[in-house]
Amino acid sequence: MTDRKFRFAAMSRRAAVTGAALAAMAALASCSPGGGAGAAEGDMALGAGPDAKVTVVEYASVTCGVCAAWNTQVWPAFKEKYVDTNQVRYVFREFPTPPADVATAGFLIARCAGEDQYFNVIHAIMDSQREWQAGTPPRQSLLRIAQEAGLSQDEFQQCVTDREAIAAVEERVQAAIAQGVNGTPTFFVNGERVSDPSLEGLSTVIDAALAEG
Repeated sequence: MTDRKFRFAAMSRRAAVTGAALAAMAALASCSPGGGAGAAEGDMALGAGPDAKVTVVEYASVTCGVCAAWNTQVWPAFKEKYVDTNQVRYVFREFPTPPADVATAGFLIARCAGEDQYFNVIHAIMDSQREWQAGTPPRQSLLRIAQEAGLSQDEFQQCVTDREAIAAVEERVQAAIAQGVNGTPTFFVNGERVSDPSLEGLSTVIDAALAEG
């Protein structure tokens, strides 16, 4: 094992603390729907501003297959209908699912890439799940995506081994658990958990909220 691989493995063991915390609180062997009103530390958002009439919060993981499917099948239409038109504030909150080390590394890379590229990196990592299923090591995919976002290999290594950043991810996970989140994807509209994450299911709740008052 090279020194570079060893350092990444060390990050993996540290990030695995997140996985242990999740496992202790909920069964996350599969991606299952599990809150969120108001702003939280580390929120990444698109669409309307903080004073939006409707806020949609998604708790998701880049290693969750259901999240990746939602991102492919629902997100484009949801974004066009509500985000691009600034009808809602869409907030993405990180909730690593197994393998937690890979998910945590993915979230760290997205943040290191900068706010302007954060969502592009998140979506690219979700898309790369197909590569992992075909046998590509996740680290190889993460490095490629990081480099496409402008990070050098050294910057990638520094990013995924940043102890403070890893601790911040763990704090966000604990905050989510405290709000009752126990799996991904989990959606809230103005603090109300939405059990049907299809476009139709979300629209029913969102449109009702937009029509109020």
